[in-house]
Amino acid sequence: MGNFEVLTTDRRTDARLGVLTTSHGSVETPVFCPVGSAGAIKGITPQQLKETGSILILANTYHLLLRPGVDVVEKLGGLHKFMSWDSPILTDSGGYQVFSLSNLTKIDDDGVEFASHIDGAKIYINAEIATEIQNRLGADTIMCFDQCTPFPCDDSQLEKAVERTIRWAKRARQAHTRPDQLLFAVVQGGINPSLRRHCACELVKLDFDGYAIGGLSVGEGHDDMIKTVSLLTKSLPQNKPRYLMGVGTPADIIDAVTAGVDMFDCVLPTRNGRNACAFTEEGYVRLRNTTHIQERKPVEVGCDCYCCRNFSRGTLRHFFNVGEMLGPILLSLHNLRFYQRLMERIRQALKEGRFSDWAAENLPRYKTFYR
Repeated sequence: MGNFEVLTTDRRTDARLGVLTTSHGSVETPVFCPVGSAGAIKGITPQQLKETGSILILANTYHLLLRPGVDVVEKLGGLHKFMSWDSPILTDSGGYQVFSLSNLTKIDDDGVEFASHIDGAKIYINAEIATEIQNRLGADTIMCFDQCTPFPCDDSQLEKAVERTIRWAKRARQAHTRPDQLLFAVVQGGINPSLRRHCACELVKLDFDGYAIGGLSVGEGHDDMIKTVSLLTKSLPQNKPRYLMGVGTPADIIDAVTAGVDMFDCVLPTRNGRNACAFTEEGYVRLRNTTHIQERKPVEVGCDCYCCRNFSRGTLRHFFNVGEMLGPILLSLHNLRFYQRLMERIRQALKEGRFSDWAAENLPRYKTFYR
């Protein structure tokens, strides 16, 4: 048996319930991964993170390479010890930073030269280097180096990025030295259907442990993103996990699960939490608003998170207004728990054979609140 098993599929959609097996335990899918770019989920202890229901988390190769450096992480016992996390960890390759730090990069067919966003120092990453770094960091699931393009992007630029991504994936596969780590390829191609299919087809020939869908949620909009995802899930193997990178809102996740995606990551829960914005079943709650000054109810009635069990909206508003660090921490905890509760409901609906009905009932509300 491989590292991924589909346990059940929805009768009326492409949604599926699965289990991903890694060196640090198994993960039920669909799953949402909190993002800890520099080796920590901002403001959240590992124990608190566990209490939100999080199992699989993400760290960033580029940021850890800059600080503290791969040698330091190794000397401190590897990434799991470094992050004090005994469950599975996923690392991205730095390919997203090719897009997000494009004003600091020079790209050629071999790789990418970055000017560090910290001090301008030159850093070179290619397929082999990105793979070696991730091998040394020791995450359970690692990504091939890829070229993430902006939106909009002309077809000639997209085509060049796709061909580089395919070549780099071949080189990453050859450079990969740790059989205890799962290696995922990243499918690129913007919202161009033929380029997406071509990229997926060439990567599938190489038989990776899983396939990530990159280059989305960069400005193309929800409908084009889901159209692209739906196209790709039909082009990717049924017996391999599918990971939609950097996505997204609750509506994005439900639509992508419906299309057959298994794994997600996004900074939204913690980023919004740090900015006094809470996810709830009735939409955003903005804690800085004056309407909450004397509000005694929690962020969300019925939520079982530490924040909602212990603090009122009025208290939280005060924390944010006086710059008390507890405010962002508590709201990040709530938002992380909101996302994990969403994933738990999705998985439960799949187990009970009612996912399509559940999605039809809940998706319109989420699209109204969170698009």
